[in-house]
Amino acid sequence: MRMTRPRLALLALLCWPVFPGLAQDAPVAMPASPAPAQASLALPASDWTAPALEPFVATYQAFYKGKEAGDATMQVTHVGGNQWRVDMAVRGRKGFASVLGLNLEQSTVFDVREGTYVPLTQSTVKKALFFGKKVTGVYDWNARTAQWDGDLKKERRQPIALEPGDQSALLLNLSLMRDARPGSTLGYRYVDVGRVRRYEYRAADATENVQVGDLSYDALRVFRTNGGDNETILWIANGVPTPVRILQRDKGEDEIDLRLVEYQGV
Repeated sequence: MRMTRPRLALLALLCWPVFPGLAQDAPVAMPASPAPAQASLALPASDWTAPALEPFVATYQAFYKGKEAGDATMQVTHVGGNQWRVDMAVRGRKGFASVLGLNLEQSTVFDVREGTYVPLTQSTVKKALFFGKKVTGVYDWNARTAQWDGDLKKERRQPIALEPGDQSALLLNLSLMRDARPGSTLGYRYVDVGRVRRYEYRAADATENVQVGDLSYDALRVFRTNGGDNETILWIANGVPTPVRILQRDKGEDEIDLRLVEYQGV
């Protein structure tokens, strides 16, 4: 059975806020951003407080091209000392995702060193009716290399030279939560599942009112500026440790949309 692109696109939910697998590599002009839900609210940068890294569990409602496809859960756990773990699970419960039995899990164990998130290990598991895939990786900071093993092409199992500040897919999202300020520009090097890419982002100059389900948030919009036709936008709010909404757009059309349902400390 051959999976069509729309079905494959659901797999990209695993990399939720940045969707690295869908983005193009070459830098291009800044994409147009979606209109805010209501009039923009001017919040000075000095009044913005970045969410602190703390244990939590967050649940998202997942949509694909405007139709509900399932749900996603993100969890951050303090392992002990400077070590933490971030996990993301996506479950297909509607439409093709339900029929195919799509279940995806990703996790990264990381250290916090002088305010920087340093990946140590990474794993990805994809399960479906007709296939499964498991990949594990180790960031060896003594040898300054990262390497993955498992269900990957040979060229993606080769060692990758590490640079200070390198991020996994999930850590990249936490770093955006930590670093974004009104009007700021951000750049990161992504090293995950045998690939290296550069990502550039910009935060809006002011917060805006974002409606997510029955709740309204005064949130800061952060969007990738070198994704080509694939736009990635997330909204973060003061006091909320996880994005309240993450949106992937393809050629101006909404594609993958994660909307926060609830979160709680653990």
